[in-house]
Amino acid sequence: MKPTHLLTGLLLACTLTLAQAQDKVLRYAFKVAETGFDPAQISDSYSKAVAAGIFDAPLEYDFGTRPFKLRPNTLAAMPEISADFKTITMRVRPGIHFADDPAFKGRKRELTAADYVYSVKRHYDPRWNSANLYLLENPRILGLSELRRELMAAKKPFDYDREVEGLKVLDRYTFQIRLGVPDPRFVYQFADAGFLGAVAREVVEHYGEKIMEHPVGTNAFRLAEWRRNSRIVLEKNPNYRDVRYAEVAPPDAPDRLKAEVAALQGRRLPLVDRVVIDIVEENQPRWLSFLRGEADVIEEVPIDFAGVAMPGNKLAPNLAKQGLTMTRYPRADVNFSYYNMEDPVIGGYTPARIALRRAINLAVDLDKEVNLVRRGQAVKSQGPIPAVAFGHDPAFKSEMSEFNLAKARALLDMYGYKDRDGDGWREQPDGQPLLIEYATLADGERRQLAELWQKNMAQLGVRFKFKIGKFPEQLKAANAGKLQMWQAGWVGTTPDGDTFVAMGSSASKGKANKPRFDLPAFEAIYQQQKALPDGPERAAMLAELQRLLVAYAPYKFHVHKIWTDMAQPWVRGYSRNIFVRDFWKYVDIDLAALPKEP
Repeated sequence: MKPTHLLTGLLLACTLTLAQAQDKVLRYAFKVAETGFDPAQISDSYSKAVAAGIFDAPLEYDFGTRPFKLRPNTLAAMPEISADFKTITMRVRPGIHFADDPAFKGRKRELTAADYVYSVKRHYDPRWNSANLYLLENPRILGLSELRRELMAAKKPFDYDREVEGLKVLDRYTFQIRLGVPDPRFVYQFADAGFLGAVAREVVEHYGEKIMEHPVGTNAFRLAEWRRNSRIVLEKNPNYRDVRYAEVAPPDAPDRLKAEVAALQGRRLPLVDRVVIDIVEENQPRWLSFLRGEADVIEEVPIDFAGVAMPGNKLAPNLAKQGLTMTRYPRADVNFSYYNMEDPVIGGYTPARIALRRAINLAVDLDKEVNLVRRGQAVKSQGPIPAVAFGHDPAFKSEMSEFNLAKARALLDMYGYKDRDGDGWREQPDGQPLLIEYATLADGERRQLAELWQKNMAQLGVRFKFKIGKFPEQLKAANAGKLQMWQAGWVGTTPDGDTFVAMGSSASKGKANKPRFDLPAFEAIYQQQKALPDGPERAAMLAELQRLLVAYAPYKFHVHKIWTDMAQPWVRGYSRNIFVRDFWKYVDIDLAALPKEP
């Protein structure tokens, strides 16, 4: 070989080695801080998203298929479900291993049926104070709630080794669930890895109270770095099984995405080596960071910049020229304000208290909220169930979307909420001051929403003050029933309305049911609909549950959001399935298309 050819060959080899050595890193940001990564303790969607990338649920959703469809994840096949919807049998695929961890003392640890049984039981252990227990108790897994109550009464630790009728290991890879009542959709819960991902008992016992900081699972990523409220870094799990990209493009996908999906077929997952998530609560720095190329994707383009980023909900020409792409999709969510039903001023079930809450709801101008504050990136709510979930009826209209100051004032006048001293503010019927504290967050969007709320309430003559705090602290206070009002959101994990009407179930007080609403008539219908298969009868019950929530007004349902994500030109295969939290493993970074260093 000639010297010049030799030099060229060496340079080419070096270039290939450097390219192969360069990690593929997916960078983006959360707008709300995480709380931790233990499936038994977390309930917020941001922490669950991280946990879902680390832990494996038995089932998952096809990433691109619509309508949404379940498929086996760690199971050898889909679960066997009895005709009466009371018995579910699942068989774990052999050969799946946890990420290496000191808790395993140097040995490879295989995933077994016992890990899923243990992970379900952890939600019943009072030690972990699971906010998601209601999702398991509502269909009643036989014997587990009874075991929980027995041990709590005796002030004994939870007995994980006690076998119960409703949750059994049949063999090394098979476990069975038996329910006290039929639940045709209970299996949906086993597609949420942030809730029922498999956790190894040795890991929990090794780390104890610090388990929130030490997630160890079998999914595509493991936790590499965590700076609380600042940065989360996930890295590829070397023990992750051989899973190949075999997704389809969503039906409405552009030609570009269809071509990218076709090119990714057969590639081993995950496609990137690391995921870096920064916590950037303010909209402007999060948006500017993306424009500077410091983030590869931006999840939910901040509404402050919707007009310049996507005028008319179309990608701005200057951004399209840069090669940016846009993905727009409705969320399975509802944004709401809730009233603490146990509060002596705003809560209760008397006609006067109901009238106060209804009047406040009627005084909220949702048209201005949608058009001015949210820049058209949402639709008004009639009730809690969004369009992507079973039970949503586009013909259902309610007082929730009505803005009627005259009606609101008349309600307050009728029940004795009047301005007796002429200062412009109404008092309670007994003459005591009427002052309501409304909890919210500090970001720009929440500030604008608070300002609009303040203007609306001033027109009604009801005095409000705002309690601004961080999300983790507000969530903790909300779950404990210590907030009078809070403006927040609820994100569904299944394509079903039960997730949303559960917000009124007395069985989920302090969990999904933040206002601690407790109405026996509601609960009876709620439990009845759970046992029915999908169909007109169940849909009618879901509609009635929505009407009760509107009538008693433990909530003001505001909007269902529409999100628009954007991705840089070097991102490949980016789309979203709202029921797949760990979308990262389906996204690739084209290193050759990255901007060159100056």
